[in-house]
Amino acid sequence: MRQIGRIKQVQVQRSSLKRGVKPARYYDPAPIQLVERLLLAPEGVTGISAAGESLLDIHNSTHPESKNIDGINGISLSFTSHYRAMRTQFGSHLLDGIAGENILIETEEEFKLEALGEYVALQAQEGGKMLYLEQLEVAAPCIEFSLFALGEQMFMPAELVRATLIFLNEGRRGFYATFQGEESFAVCAGMGVFIKN
Repeated sequence: MRQIGRIKQVQVQRSSLKRGVKPARYYDPAPIQLVERLLLAPEGVTGISAAGESLLDIHNSTHPESKNIDGINGISLSFTSHYRAMRTQFGSHLLDGIAGENILIETEEEFKLEALGEYVALQAQEGGKMLYLEQLEVAAPCIEFSLFALGEQMFMPAELVRATLIFLNEGRRGFYATFQGEESFAVCAGMGVFIKN
């Protein structure tokens, strides 16, 4: 395995980041909350705040308004390198973590799905135990986030929105993953991140 970086931050989405009703729906990052650590389980992510409060991510299958799709999007991850590319393209408002992924990895490399291979492995700081995030999938960008990236909340020329969707696709917006462990696993900033290649 090869180390590609370390976890910079972990966070949860307390509720949906898409607000309003079509065709006036828009992206609002306000429900994103940084947490002290995440507990990963097959059903998704639970955040633990510095005060010890448990916070269900909306993609956890047990959340009352769950947006979990057949177990494929319970955990999400992205890379600081992808945010640098998005800021270069769209501007400084695209702060690290603003797309809402659970795990943000500090790295210089950009990754497409095929480069990540079979899994992304996270190494516990104490004891060195490894956790494997598997069944990786591209988190396809939505219209609302694309408009947010462009600095607009509503209507933009269709060709510009299409070009933005293409730029944000293939993993630049992030990835989904699953965890198949029998027990929950704690994830926090500073943990090493590895891929198999």
